Amino acid sequence: MARRIPNLRRTIRNIKRGQEIVAVMVNYGFTDIVQELALDRLILHGKRLVGLDKPGEEIIRQPQAVRLRQAMENLGPTFIKMAQILSTRPDLIPESWAHEFAKLQSGVPPVPAEAIRPYIESIYDGRLGDHFESVDFDAFAAASIAQAHNAVLKDGTRVILKVLRPGVRRTLEADIEILRALAEIAEARFADMGYSPVQIVEQFERQVLRELDLALEQRSIRRMADLFADNRKMCFPRTYPEHSGKQILCLEKIDGVLLSDAEDGTFTHEERREIVAIGSDAVFRQCFDFGFFHADPHPGNIFVIRDEPADENAPGIRLCFIDYGMTGHIDPHTAELLADLVHGTINGDLARVIAAVVELTDMPPIASADRGFRADVWEFISRFQTESLAQLEMGSLLNEFFAKLRRHKLRCPADIVYLIKAVTTIEGVGEQVCPDFDLVSHVRPHIEKLVKSRYGFRAIRRRLQTTSLGYAELLESLPGELQTISKMVRHEQLIVQLKHQGLDDVTSEIERASRNISLALISSALLVCGSIFFLADAAAGGSPGLLFAGGVIAMATAVCIALYWLVTRSWN
Repeated sequence: MARRIPNLRRTIRNIKRGQEIVAVMVNYGFTDIVQELALDRLILHGKRLVGLDKPGEEIIRQPQAVRLRQAMENLGPTFIKMAQILSTRPDLIPESWAHEFAKLQSGVPPVPAEAIRPYIESIYDGRLGDHFESVDFDAFAAASIAQAHNAVLKDGTRVILKVLRPGVRRTLEADIEILRALAEIAEARFADMGYSPVQIVEQFERQVLRELDLALEQRSIRRMADLFADNRKMCFPRTYPEHSGKQILCLEKIDGVLLSDAEDGTFTHEERREIVAIGSDAVFRQCFDFGFFHADPHPGNIFVIRDEPADENAPGIRLCFIDYGMTGHIDPHTAELLADLVHGTINGDLARVIAAVVELTDMPPIASADRGFRADVWEFISRFQTESLAQLEMGSLLNEFFAKLRRHKLRCPADIVYLIKAVTTIEGVGEQVCPDFDLVSHVRPHIEKLVKSRYGFRAIRRRLQTTSLGYAELLESLPGELQTISKMVRHEQLIVQLKHQGLDDVTSEIERASRNISLALISSALLVCGSIFFLADAAAGGSPGLLFAGGVIAMATAVCIALYWLVTRSWN
């Protein structure tokens, strides 16, 4: 552990921040972890924990997950953001933690107008008036990474400015360095935690760095708008690239009702049904048709837009998804594996489901033969096996599948987890907005299309064509490859390298056994020679001579060899 101390001290540039983290951990009852990781000595410079506030009885009585969530809130925006991201990754952390982290609110006090104004003006190189007629520097919403301001373009268009908080990148990077150092220590100290602290920090870093680039969010919005260009029921906020960049995003101001703000009488029953139908269609198309989806479609990210009744050409109710900081991508191969999972479950095909699990997770193929794992997969299949897709609840299937992965400590790629979250979130929205809506029947065509894309006649024909083309290319290149190998053999340039796994241990064991046998034979020969010398000397009579001396030397050498063998055996 001592070897890690210099590395940790170099990593933690702000010792004061490290001390704050230790103090909060102690205050919320994690003193044992602080001491086990030696953080009291590393960060507090030998002060130990003297002088730190000890947790009260009320805090100690609370579950660990609750205390951890409270500590995250106390540690500020970086840790709140990390907890929010991890709440979507129950494959990386204990389920109780994920459930508790989901309660965290992202709202934080906004940067005051007098501080944010010079920052925004610096983004536009002091020419703010060339872009906007007016900007309200008092933010109407603020989160841990960015805050939102109302503004008006020169042509009178009302827009929203999403602005990164000043210094947020520097703060996040410093906190991530501390977290990475602590995670490395924790992983070295506690090898069998069931989850990887280093992987948790890496996942957080990847996600938060994406959210720090508002130009990436702008591209995501424009891409989604292009994908839904033929859908009049969905709309997306217009972006203004000429007024946007990595630190600021200029968006159309949506004139609608945020679904999370809707009250009981805001929408009629028919409108609620239409909202659920449009929203579920949108999410399932994103996930399974386009392979690019909004990863967090909760009510706070969905606007409902009512068109004027007098406009006969208007679609009536429209939905607008906002906040594209968290998106997911599913490639065609992964979509096919999800189809295998659904098809295998419905038809009771254990081998197909297990093969899909191996490909979708970090599971070694040899581990799929484990009886406990196979029994769990069969239980999963038995629960969802039906005669058709009509009764299949996709969200429940994916959630149960995810629970089995957690039990066996298997991890999915982040995008698979985000897809599961997106599907289950929109199903939850459906239950909340219109409980009597038959969501299973409504999304059935999307599931059927997913399975058909893998097992339909056209899909099979396409795979046969692809396979045939691959074999044709192989046969076409085979003569040239064989000719190249033949030339290498003739010129003695062909080198075959073989490495047998575990052969080194076998070789070492054979060498050791051979050495022992050789020593035993030599010792035996010396003992026999010594005995012969003694007998010959006795037969010759007289005082001890050369024969007797030879016998002593032979016996002594044999004893030395035996002692050497015993010592080396004990050492090994």
